Amino acid sequence: MTTPVVSIAYHSGFGHTAVIAEAVRVGAADAGARVHLVKVDEISDAEWELLDGSDVIVFGSPTYMGTASGAFHQFAEETSKRWFTKSWHNKLAAGFTNSGSKSGDKLHTLQYFQTLASQHNMIWVPLGLAPGWNTTEGSENDLNRLGFFAGAAAQTNADEGPEGVHKADIATAEHLGRRVAETARVFIAGRSAVAA
Repeated sequence: MTTPVVSIAYHSGFGHTAVIAEAVRVGAADAGARVHLVKVDEISDAEWELLDGSDVIVFGSPTYMGTASGAFHQFAEETSKRWFTKSWHNKLAAGFTNSGSKSGDKLHTLQYFQTLASQHNMIWVPLGLAPGWNTTEGSENDLNRLGFFAGAAAQTNADEGPEGVHKADIATAEHLGRRVAETARVFIAGRSAVAA
């Protein structure tokens, strides 16, 4: 059985998004993937090569002013070298974000990640969870408590540090990690079967 390689390319301004990135890493590792965390604002040539060699790249950023952070945008612009060489064609992609508000225009950040992935001809893996906390029997502790489909979305109060990241959002991010690793395993096996 092939071990999928998952890289999490993320920026975290104040540590909240790093907590979510770590949760994605835990979920993917639990599902048997080899996982790399790549801080895009400190990315090295070796880490660019890690991304190039990955089966999955999961994008992550806080949502600032309705979109991904400036540091993530800088990274995205730098991926144009990969666009010219088609280095990321047919890799799997997914994404996550965090903001201080329940909505906070996080969907726009996830859609920005989807557009970036589409420009690289990557294949997007959505969260794969029904929305939680949308009935009288639901609670804020449900998985996907904020009701996003495109990726994992987290909300942390603006006056709390990384320790304030909601446990349900951490669990939701772990689910995303497991999902991308499991999807990658199926994708790799399918590619091998077609090539045989």
